[in-house]
Amino acid sequence: MAHILVIDDDAAILDMLQQTLQREGYVVVKAFNGKEGMKIYREEPTDLIITDIIMPEKEGIETIRELTKEFPNIKIIALSGGGRIGAEDYLHIAKLLGAQRTLTKPIERKELLKTIREVLE
Repeated sequence: MAHILVIDDDAAILDMLQQTLQREGYVVVKAFNGKEGMKIYREEPTDLIITDIIMPEKEGIETIRELTKEFPNIKIIALSGGGRIGAEDYLHIAKLLGAQRTLTKPIERKELLKTIREVLE
């Protein structure tokens, strides 16, 4: 089954995503910010990255930009609940920088799993 790296600074969201994905048979690795996520991915690449946008240390837009530059074929799903600007604006930027799909928080389980399947195909 696919290995997925989930990057989010909210421990509750990380745990929810981990439990949801593991129940579906995915192997999940967690990171609390983009800096940690990039280190993990460089050491042991996964099949997919699911990343939040607004995070401390290294936010999602910067993480997506760096990862897609270094790994052109990387598969990324970006998540956002908004911030100083609306979630749609952040997610639009993420898509322009190379995220294959975007989802707005709160995330619906069915939509998340469908999106993961589509990106991994």
